[in-house]
Amino acid sequence: MTMFLTITAIILIFLVIFQIAKANEYIAIVKGEEKSRKQGNSINAYLMLGFMIVGLFGVWYCNKLLYDKTLLGVPAASDHGEKVDEMLWVTLWITGIVFIITQILLFWFAFKYREQEGKKVFFFPHSTKLEIIWTSVPAIVLAVLIVIGLKNWYIMTGDAPKNALEVEVVGKQFNWIYRYKGADDVFGKKYYKVINEANNPLGLIWEDNEKLGLKDDAKAHDDIVLQQTMYVIKGKPVKLIIGSRDVIHDVGLPHFRLKMDAVPGIPTTLWFTPKYTTKEMKEITKNPDFIYELSCDQMCGNGHYSMKGIIEVVTQQEFDELMAGKTPAYHAAFPNNNPKTETAAPATAAVVDNKPIAQKN
Repeated sequence: MTMFLTITAIILIFLVIFQIAKANEYIAIVKGEEKSRKQGNSINAYLMLGFMIVGLFGVWYCNKLLYDKTLLGVPAASDHGEKVDEMLWVTLWITGIVFIITQILLFWFAFKYREQEGKKVFFFPHSTKLEIIWTSVPAIVLAVLIVIGLKNWYIMTGDAPKNALEVEVVGKQFNWIYRYKGADDVFGKKYYKVINEANNPLGLIWEDNEKLGLKDDAKAHDDIVLQQTMYVIKGKPVKLIIGSRDVIHDVGLPHFRLKMDAVPGIPTTLWFTPKYTTKEMKEITKNPDFIYELSCDQMCGNGHYSMKGIIEVVTQQEFDELMAGKTPAYHAAFPNNNPKTETAAPATAAVVDNKPIAQKN
């Protein structure tokens, strides 16, 4: 109903403006073109001044009304995110000041230099000095902003600290798969031709395959494979090793202010240090349903809208307890080979958050 009333009001405003314009044409015929033209110029000049005031008020009011609905009202949840926010605020301040000054000058000049009796036109066709100033100043400012951005980018995508938690993030239409190192602290090898949706979604090499020339990689036996939820530790750097099984996806971390493409066959990396646990962020945002979202920021197909995961930021103790409760994907697929399993039954799916993949869909 509100939308209908808004559209109706806009249409009525345009009709009123149209009728006023038509009325001015009729008045011009009665009074004479010259007098009508001067009167119209004067009216338009005052309207421009009024439009400037209303427009600037609208900018302020929209910011006041919608600011808390944006991520700017929520603190960045990572150390790199703080740098991104700093760059954003510097850019907003610079462009905001320039916007306000140029808009005021634009509409004020339209008012000040309206046609008036006794005023003569002053032609100002060219000034090399002014052109150099308004070309070089913006160029220098933009160059500085770009240098700052590149510096932060190289830090975010550079080498992570040696104590960083490494998590492999793989996108596929239309969900995310996460892999953690096991007790050996090494990622096992994988090969795309042995991917099995039922029990091996990443194609870990768990057995010999003479046809493909593969040998069983024991280091892949203790890797933990999860879906839906990724766990990271507050205050500890986490390095994401990002890839894709099919098309180009994009790991979007809005609350951490980061993103990185997931490209088939070309691993990309990104690292950051979480600042707040999920529980702490619920208190900060005063939202008991708050979650850290991992979204796909690249159109990847008709199910793109549903491709999102959850990042759970926990303490070191909570993380250790969570990982201790997870079963490696190899042992979930082959429970008979699990030394912790006394009585084993045939497995049909790899464990994902301690639930079979088939049951997650």
